[in-house]
Amino acid sequence: MLDIKFLRENPDAVKENIKKKFQDDKLPLVDEVIELDKKAREAQAEADNLRAAKNKAAKEIGALMGQGKKDEADAKKAEVAANSARLSELEASESELQEKITKIMMVIPQIIDPSVPIGKDDSCNVEIQKYGDPVVPDFEIPYHTDIMESFNGIDLDSARRVAGNGFYYLMGDIARLHSAVITYARDFMIDRGFTYCVPPFMIRSNVVTGVMSFAEMEAMMYKIEGEDLYLIGTSEHSMIGKFIDTILKEEDLPQTLTSYSPCFRKEKGAHGLEERGVYRIHQFEKQEMVVICKPEDSMKWYDKLWQNTVDLFRSLDIPVRTLECCSGDLADLKVKSCDVEAWSPRQKKYFEVGSCSNLGDAQARRLKIRVNGEDGKKYLAHTLNNTVVAPPRMLIAFLENNLQADGSVKIPEVLRPYMGGMDKIVKKD
Repeated sequence: MLDIKFLRENPDAVKENIKKKFQDDKLPLVDEVIELDKKAREAQAEADNLRAAKNKAAKEIGALMGQGKKDEADAKKAEVAANSARLSELEASESELQEKITKIMMVIPQIIDPSVPIGKDDSCNVEIQKYGDPVVPDFEIPYHTDIMESFNGIDLDSARRVAGNGFYYLMGDIARLHSAVITYARDFMIDRGFTYCVPPFMIRSNVVTGVMSFAEMEAMMYKIEGEDLYLIGTSEHSMIGKFIDTILKEEDLPQTLTSYSPCFRKEKGAHGLEERGVYRIHQFEKQEMVVICKPEDSMKWYDKLWQNTVDLFRSLDIPVRTLECCSGDLADLKVKSCDVEAWSPRQKKYFEVGSCSNLGDAQARRLKIRVNGEDGKKYLAHTLNNTVVAPPRMLIAFLENNLQADGSVKIPEVLRPYMGGMDKIVKKD
């Protein structure tokens, strides 16, 4: 969420940013919020004057009563009563105006970084760099669920009977591989200096609205009926929420955390053939990384975060590339974002396996995450997040890139300790 002071002083810059994000329908909101802000400040100024007058009158009434001037004191009391009624009106008006301002400010997008490419949608995203050589073997790569089924590793039919579409049972070596990848990712991030955390898997509405836009909330979150609780769509939500209403010491920054959680998503809308199986589902597990830092350090951490994901995938012999998200593909709270995409030998193209985001001070402003600087002045922290691994998609990339001609799946050396020393997964008789 933008600083109202910045919007007030730079309306043209805010409008230009809205245009860059191809959200022209939001342009009138800038003038609307400026007008509301003007009225709110006028109401506040009048209310402040009345409060001052009320305090002054209270002293005068005491003095008049002490002098035996009851009639003058009563007249002053009547004046105070009239002012009190007006003050109540102004306070109610100010509260209503501030509520309207906040509601509008929540949907005006964050100012994007100048380096972000301008484009309407994800078709305009820009490839940054490739890591590893994408290989298409001389044998056919089956669909990922067919690979899993060859190891008796997945049961979609039972999951549909139990929970419906978008769920699965992982079994045997595939289930073990899933857990191994998560555990390896945890240790990988701990070795890079991140603190491991298992967060709450439900969060309150004030945290939800603090970490994401209303549109994202509606499309993603499952609400717990009868309670002010939502199932998390990613542990980032709970991890950033950990710092709500806190004042951090500057010397304690950066806060670098890596978290495990199940994730729950509505995943509204129809999806194509390549998103069957376990590509897009309602429940999955994920290892995440989150950073809370000083504003001047956030771009440095942004580069470190996506590089961590690249390094992890390359350690598992999976070719990847990074893709810069264009302006129209950025969520409203994001300043800059890139996707990490893994190579699919079967599709002969890359597909998304993680997303790294710098949210500037947007989440910190909503959640009131402040830093006490060395000079005693408080300022808003910057927040960042990135996927380490989300095994459903990660498993697709892993299985396709490590599949052998005989139908077995090679286990890269770094993962073998997490698989009981196994160097490959073989078909079951």
